[in-house]
Amino acid sequence: MQPVTKQPEPVKPQTAGEMVKLAREFLSKKGIEEARLESELLVAHALGLDRLKLFLQHDRPLADEEIARARELLVRRGKREPTAYLTGKREFYGRPFLVGPGALIPRPETELVVDRAREIARARAASGEPLAIAADFGTGSGVLAITLALEVPGLEVYAVEASEEALAWARRNAEALCTAPLDPDANARPAARVEFARGDGYALLAERAGALGRGFDLVVANPPYVTRDEAADLAPEVRDHEPATALFAPEGDPDHHLVRLLDGLAVWLAPGGTLLVELGHRQGARAKALAEARGLDARLHRDYGGVERVFETRRPGP
Repeated sequence: MQPVTKQPEPVKPQTAGEMVKLAREFLSKKGIEEARLESELLVAHALGLDRLKLFLQHDRPLADEEIARARELLVRRGKREPTAYLTGKREFYGRPFLVGPGALIPRPETELVVDRAREIARARAASGEPLAIAADFGTGSGVLAITLALEVPGLEVYAVEASEEALAWARRNAEALCTAPLDPDANARPAARVEFARGDGYALLAERAGALGRGFDLVVANPPYVTRDEAADLAPEVRDHEPATALFAPEGDPDHHLVRLLDGLAVWLAPGGTLLVELGHRQGARAKALAEARGLDARLHRDYGGVERVFETRRPGP
């Protein structure tokens, strides 16, 4: 009978700094690309700190329960659960957004939609026709709708989403980020105005535009554009954990939502209004051709990686 080999006891870190070092080594062995950053985020979360405070407390002694919390998070991350789901938050445009299963995790490239929207808002304000009302198609956790409402003074945003799970995160984010502190002035308005609605986004946009008696000044969208053939190229964190309906294009057609948005332009965009849509990395040329086939001018904006990431077109008008 072969003797049973006793497994070595895991090294017990004595300080926060030692925990970060062990976490980084563990995640590196698991193939996590940004092991250093993610080890800091997870250990900080386990200790109830932010990263800056963690840096300042590297010599802090650890309680057994803190070590247990950190190890549990690291084991789950080693099994490729997304860090944003483990910590429950992800920064977008400098603000902390709550995220979790059922909602797409915000990506840095989506911030380009906000950048361009702000440029449009400044130009409109300078011309005396400021943006008044915008729509966010497929809002997910609400990052675009809420950020636009906070970044563009006076803008009202109507955000639509089919998933109740995702919409729950959006409402929580709006509650956390969009309410101004109490003011003695009884007429003080909230810091931002965002309204959410659940259902078929196209029907909801048409219904609201009809009720307003006009289209929106701006419509933004980050629709699903990944095909099933591209699933194998996705990281397991994305493919196995983020909501499929927010990732994969309907009917395997990455242009599905763009085509529908373009075909309904006269319904949900006011004359002179702008449509901004985030694109997949191979979608730019097709998107421009689709717009031009409908007699529309189109612009493509590249992200920091050089990808034609944001599609822009405008409804003809004043």
